[in-house]
Amino acid sequence: MQEGHYLSDNLLSLFEHLGIQATPQSWIFQGVALLGILLLAWLANWLTRSILNSRLRKLVSKSKNKFDDELHQHGFFKRIGHIIPALVIYLLSQLLIENPTLLAFLQKTAVIYVLISAVMALSALLNTIEDSYNASNLAKKAPIAGFIQVAKLFVVIIAGLLIISNLMDKSPLLLLSGLGAVTAILLLLFRDTILGFVAGIQIAANRMVNTGDWIEMPKYGADGDVLQVGLTTVKVQNWDKTISTIPTYALISEPVKNWRGMTESGGRRIKRSLNIDIQSIRFCDQEMLDEFTKIRYIKSYIQAKLEKLQRFHSEQHIDTADLVNSRRLTNIGTLRAYMQAYLENHPDINKNMTLMVRQRPPTELGLPLEIYCFCADKNWVNYEGIQSDIFDHLLAILPAFKLRAYQRVSDRPQAI
Repeated sequence: MQEGHYLSDNLLSLFEHLGIQATPQSWIFQGVALLGILLLAWLANWLTRSILNSRLRKLVSKSKNKFDDELHQHGFFKRIGHIIPALVIYLLSQLLIENPTLLAFLQKTAVIYVLISAVMALSALLNTIEDSYNASNLAKKAPIAGFIQVAKLFVVIIAGLLIISNLMDKSPLLLLSGLGAVTAILLLLFRDTILGFVAGIQIAANRMVNTGDWIEMPKYGADGDVLQVGLTTVKVQNWDKTISTIPTYALISEPVKNWRGMTESGGRRIKRSLNIDIQSIRFCDQEMLDEFTKIRYIKSYIQAKLEKLQRFHSEQHIDTADLVNSRRLTNIGTLRAYMQAYLENHPDINKNMTLMVRQRPPTELGLPLEIYCFCADKNWVNYEGIQSDIFDHLLAILPAFKLRAYQRVSDRPQAI
C-alpha cells in the first residue's frame, strides 16, 4: 500500500535525521510505530468524546424529538464513539507494523474492542426503544421487555461467535455448523429462556398479563402489581411491598387471576353476607308495618305490598286473621327490600351493573342475606371504606326490623 510505504518512509527519514539506523523490521521502528498508533488512537478518542460531549449534546437539547434525548441518556453516542480509536489502531497497524505477531495481536484486539463497543451501543439502543415503548399507550396492551431481552441475547451470542472466530481465525459459519453437536446442551442451558420466549409471545398476542396488572398466584405467593414481564421471570410487587419472582412460562401453565377486568370495568364487586338469627324472623304485625311506612326507602314498597295482599285476600275470600291461609309480610323480606332500595340510592354504587340482595341457603350460622353489587370507586382504600360504611349501617338498623345478627359467643352456638 502506498500510504503504508509513505508513512514508513517518513518515519525512517526521521530516524536518519536523528542519526539512528533502523529498518521497518527493527524493534525500535516497531516500538515507535506502536507508540505512535496508541497516541493517535488516544487523540482520536479524546476528539470523539469532546465532540460528543459538547456539540452533540447541544444538538440533542435543541432537537424536538425525545428519542435522541433517550439515546444520549442511555449513553448510545458515547459507546459508539469507542469504535473510532479501535478503527485507528486497526488501520494504522496495517500500514506501520511489520511484525506478524504484533500485527495479529493489535488487529484482533481492535476487532474485539469494536464488537464489544457495538454490543454496548446496541444494548443502549434497545434500552431506549424499551423506555420509549413503555412511555406510550401501547405498553398497556402488550409488554416487550421479553422481546428486548431476546434481542440483547441474540446480539451477545452473535458477537461472541464473531469474537471466537476472530481469535481462532475461523469462519463464523464453521462455528455455527458445529453447534449441532451441542444442541442438547444448549437446550438444557437455555431451557427457561426458550420457554420464557414462547410464553412471552403468547402473553403478548393474547394480552394475558401486562405491566401494571394486579394478579394473584397463590402458588408463588404473588398478590400485587406486575412490575416487569421479562424473558425468564415476571416481577410482582405484593401489597406488603415484597417482590415475588415468577417464571414467565408459569403465566400460561399455572392458574392466574388477573384483576384487569375489574380495573377496566365500571366498578369493583361487593359480595358479602349478613347472617340473620333465624329465631328472630317473624311476620310483621300492624305496629311494625306502621313503623316501616315511616322509612323513606321502603314506604312505597310497603304500601304496594299491602294493596296487593288486600286484593289477594279479597279475591280468595280469606280472613286476614287466618294465619295459615293468609299471606303476610315478614320482617326478613322487608329488610331485604330495604337493603335493595338502600343500595339503589347509595351514591357510591354503580347502578348500571348487577345490583341485588339475595337470600342464601340457611346454615348453622343463620340465614345469610348476601349483597351483590359493584362499588363505583375502585381504589382499594376507598372501596374498603365504602363497603364498611354500608355494612355498618345495615348491622345497626337490624333492631328496627326486629331482627338479630347471628354470632357465636362460646363453644356452644348461641344467638344474641
